[in-house]
Formats: sequence, structure tokens, C-alpha cells
Amino acid sequence: MTRLSMRIIVLLASLFLSTAVLAGESKPYDKASFERLRATGAPVLVEVHADWCITCRLQAPVITELLRQPPFQIFHKLTVNFDTQRDALRDLKVSTQSTLIVFRNGREVARSVADTDKAAIAALLRTAL
Repeated sequence: MTRLSMRIIVLLASLFLSTAVLAGESKPYDKASFERLRATGAPVLVEVHADWCITCRLQAPVITELLRQPPFQIFHKLTVNFDTQRDALRDLKVSTQSTLIVFRNGREVARSVADTDKAAIAALLRTAL
């Protein structure tokens, strides 16, 4: 391998890692990150959130707590802004805030709407393990 090709590999790897979503970390949804995660087959939680939504506010600490616990620490969480990301809502076929969607091996495996119960959200996450 030449020095130039090695530099290119290092540059590409650093670009990918700088935009990668780490497991357990929450990032704003963008289609490119979502597609990269789907391609890896990793478990992904997409949370559709609105700042004014009371249900979303109740879901947030439950989700945060669950994603800190094994076995859910391997999840990647992307948050869609219900008020500003209309393209994402259309792509994900979402019509309301407080929607949670889980993906495994690149495919949607389950979703829920307006659920704030810790046990129910944990069960939803388990479907992607």
C-alpha cells in the first residue's frame, strides 16, 4: 500500500468517525447518519420529539434511563424534530410526535406512539435486540 493510499484511508476513517453516532448517544436525526446506522445492522431508536409535547417530555427521561442500562446500551438514538423535519416524518411515515421506532438489521421491527411506561418502552427496545 502506498503512502498516499494510506493517507486517504486514514482521512476517510476520521471523517466517518467524526460523524458516527456512538451507541447509547443521542444525536439529531439526519438521513445520512440514519442510513449509515441501518447499513451496519445495529439497533437504532428513532425518537420523534416536539419541545412543546408533554408526552415527549415524559418519555425523554425514561428513554435516557433505559439506554444507560444493559442490554440497551448498544442502541443508537436519533431524534427527529417534529416541528422542523417534515422530510424525515414523511420518510419514516410518522404523523404524530412522541413516536418511537426501533430498527434491527436495517429494518423497522416495532413502533409505539405516546407511550411513557418504562416497561412498555423497554419491551419495545427488546424487539430490536
